Amino acid sequence: MAWWLFKSEPDAFSWDDQVALGEAGGAWTGVRNYAARNNMRAMQVGERGFFYHSVKNPAVVGIVEVIAPSHPDPTAEGDDRWDCVDVRAVRPLARPVPLAEIRADPALAQMVLVRHSRLSVQPVTRAEWERICALGGTDPD
Repeated sequence: MAWWLFKSEPDAFSWDDQVALGEAGGAWTGVRNYAARNNMRAMQVGERGFFYHSVKNPAVVGIVEVIAPSHPDPTAEGDDRWDCVDVRAVRPLARPVPLAEIRADPALAQMVLVRHSRLSVQPVTRAEWERICALGGTDPD
């Protein structure tokens, strides 16, 4: 089991937009970074990820689940280098966890979000997962 973080600008695609997709979820499209793409290629159905609002009021706001494995990104217009996974909303965090709080927490100092903040799809360790869930008042499972 692995854990992930998916970044999205709320003005482009927000947590509310993800929730509105319902149980069917949707494809996490538009990623054009090889490291982020490779992270999606490594994902397994059933793995969980944080939904992170970037840019304006950056914070972890919810939990998503991978519901379909890596497949060609339909927005790549025939460019087979780019893949995506499908995710569905599981639940919001009881309290969003702002980036400033994550950066200030020594237990999260090595988190990819802190060290390489521009990566749009990134791995999260089990310890980081549990810590952010605790900060957000949310059960990690």
